[in-house]
Amino acid sequence: MRIAIDAMGGDFAPDEILNGAIESIPQLDKGDTLLLVGPSETIQSKIGSKNLSKYANVLKIVEAPEVIGMDESPIDALRKKRNSSISVMTKLAADGEADAVISAGNTGACVAGCQLRMRNIEGVNRPGIAVVFPTFEGPVTMCDVGANISCKPINFYEYTVMACMYSKYLLGIENPRVGLMSIGEEEAKGNEIVKKARELIKSDPKINFIGNIEGRDIFKGKCDVAICDGFVGNVVLKLTEGLVDGLFKVIKHELMKESLLLAMKFKPVMMRMYQKYDYNEYGGALLIGVNGTCVICHGSSKSKTIKNAIMASRKFHNLGINEKIKEYLATTGVKGTDE
Repeated sequence: MRIAIDAMGGDFAPDEILNGAIESIPQLDKGDTLLLVGPSETIQSKIGSKNLSKYANVLKIVEAPEVIGMDESPIDALRKKRNSSISVMTKLAADGEADAVISAGNTGACVAGCQLRMRNIEGVNRPGIAVVFPTFEGPVTMCDVGANISCKPINFYEYTVMACMYSKYLLGIENPRVGLMSIGEEEAKGNEIVKKARELIKSDPKINFIGNIEGRDIFKGKCDVAICDGFVGNVVLKLTEGLVDGLFKVIKHELMKESLLLAMKFKPVMMRMYQKYDYNEYGGALLIGVNGTCVICHGSSKSKTIKNAIMASRKFHNLGINEKIKEYLATTGVKGTDE
């Protein structure tokens, strides 16, 4: 498998990105290749000639002299910087020279680049970013968390289908329960788009749809899949990340205040708990709905994140989730409108 990695994407690029790539090598299969996309001189100097010769059969550098900044307009940046690491990386996938792409850089540019070059799966209008929330009741897949902030009802339905395929084949949940994020459980709650999306999802008898859910229901075990637009999803995601960090800081502070010995005794437990909710453990979020495999990582990704993202991309690609999504959408009778 050939995995293209945006070496210049993220707050800690290129060092942490390249370290993550090297750390993943022992877990790769024979014949797997990591394509490091970015300025070749920079990559070579960071990796070093020793490592480059040692892993010559695995690491390949692909020249991309330009970088899209985190604050740049995605479409404008892609047009002006055709030799950027994101542009070159997505072109490799479009030309069949890469089986998966990974970036911790500008999310909007990565989504737009994948759509423009890799194109969408047949039957998908807009791709969505899917993340997994580890909860006490089991994993919950949420889609979308940032790819599309202005959704139509058909987009919600397609997110439902794609997230269900993700939940079923990657997480092993045979018949995932689907909840639609709203401001109340009652059918009358929500704006007009959410109400129309509800009816569209409900019209597919093969979907185990439980109706509207509220934000608090994600962690109460009410559903296995939570559907929303990218605006709501991104707010939920960032709020959850901040809440987890804040809670652990408070718990640590209170334990230390009570007793240093008590805090030391609880340290292994705290570490196990934190690992379950640490986004670095999951590698990144899959952009589902594009004609290929794309993993979008957190901007503050460290080497562990990138290593795990590489593993996640291999699993998604090898399971053939895209084909399963395409087959499902080709047989469903559900059709949306432009409203």
